[in-house]
Amino acid sequence: MTELEKLEAGLEYSFWDKEVNARKQHAMKETAKLNAIDPVDEAAIAEQLHKLFGSCGSDPWTGPGFQCDYGLNIHVGDRFLANYNVTILDIAPVTMGNDVMIGPGTCIITVNHPLSPKGRRNHLGIAKPIKIGNDVWIGANCTILPGVNIGNNVVVAAGAVVTKNVPDNCVIGGVPAKKIKDIENDAED
Repeated sequence: MTELEKLEAGLEYSFWDKEVNARKQHAMKETAKLNAIDPVDEAAIAEQLHKLFGSCGSDPWTGPGFQCDYGLNIHVGDRFLANYNVTILDIAPVTMGNDVMIGPGTCIITVNHPLSPKGRRNHLGIAKPIKIGNDVWIGANCTILPGVNIGNNVVVAAGAVVTKNVPDNCVIGGVPAKKIKDIENDAED
């Protein structure tokens, strides 16, 4: 298998592989274009996000400083909003529902590396997808780790590190994040 085939199969892969690295280089060019757009030109930002992301609903917006590893593995619903300096390392797919808001400085990370020095010296990575439901608000400076699923109508408190799956209709916070309380889903469909 090639390193890209290993990555796609969810196996350990070399992140220094030329084919794997070409994805990142493409994303760096496309995010540079995105970040060069006047931040009040919502139509131009939306147009660039539709080019950058694998799929994108209506009215997407990102603030200045957005970064990603691939772009085409990001799938967002309607009214997606990522505030300043949000990073999505989308080595594996990152799927978000409608009305997701992400606070500034947040990192959504699908990639991990070996605990062993030998594995890290060999530049190995392994990626797991992340899923985020509808009506989710992720506060400032949060970290969402590989393989996490976040349900619908969830609030992630600022500074939280989400290491495990999160059920619907709750507030979570802390390091590692834990459920703080249940919340009502009063959204009209």
